[in-house]
Amino acid sequence: MKKVALMFPGQGSQTVGMGQALYDGYEEVRQLYKVADDVLDMDMTQLMQKGPQDVLTETENAQPALLLSSIAAYTLLAKENVEPNMVVGHSLGEYSALVAARAMSLSDALPLVQTRGRLMEEAFPKGQGTMAAVLGLKEEEITETLKQVNEQEVVEIANLNCPGQIVISGSKTGIEEAVGLLKEAGAKRVLPLNVSGPFHSKLMQPANDEFQKHLDNVEIKDAAIPLYANVTAEETIKKDKVKELLIKQLYSPVQFESSIRNIIAAGVDAFVEVGTGKVLSGLVKKIDRSQKIFQVNDPASLEAFLTWYKE
Repeated sequence: MKKVALMFPGQGSQTVGMGQALYDGYEEVRQLYKVADDVLDMDMTQLMQKGPQDVLTETENAQPALLLSSIAAYTLLAKENVEPNMVVGHSLGEYSALVAARAMSLSDALPLVQTRGRLMEEAFPKGQGTMAAVLGLKEEEITETLKQVNEQEVVEIANLNCPGQIVISGSKTGIEEAVGLLKEAGAKRVLPLNVSGPFHSKLMQPANDEFQKHLDNVEIKDAAIPLYANVTAEETIKKDKVKELLIKQLYSPVQFESSIRNIIAAGVDAFVEVGTGKVLSGLVKKIDRSQKIFQVNDPASLEAFLTWYKE
């Protein structure tokens, strides 16, 4: 059997119309959306299909929407007896990965990430925190440059995505100052991200205690499929460890590049991005061009992957 790693996208991939082709094509997917609408007590289906985009992009809506679209695609893989050897998620995508690994139920995960989104929004005053992608500098160079930012401001490394693409997070004023400094230090570009807060920085710590209470009310089981955790980039299965890392994940850098390198080292025939977009596929290409990569987000891409998987 082929060895497959499933990847689940995070915030930023949300878009009006996401998952529509799978919704139209499969009764199981329509059933899942109905469950989500009931569990969340809102018309998530309508919001994902019709928007408006600005409401869909609000963190407390984007997070359950992305989780739902990923698990809808994953359900179709499971129906075809696709057995992944490992799973990895990017930030929010870690929750999709945990549902796929049967460590958490979809009915628990949806309201949990909605709450996570709300708490992340509330952790820092709206519009005063942001994130930016830094292209063309190494981690050490960025770390050194950020030391020059006014010490009243917080700017930290948030995501280590792939060689030459690292995301910083912090106060809006701090990020604005950092942009100039990073360009002086040789960054090719510094691009603002479509997010509403300073995620994966210590500015998220206020959300932590409250989030832990919600997490305590959710049943977490040992993962049936090894998860490569964002915080450590290492294989994680035990429920206590999973829970501890989900708490740390809110304010710690996402070690995506290291996770992918560790999965490659463990031996894998293909990476499959499950759900909306192809952001993660692009990152894997930059980490190692030789890897085989699929996306599963509509009937045609599902068929293409299954043809390869079953041959």
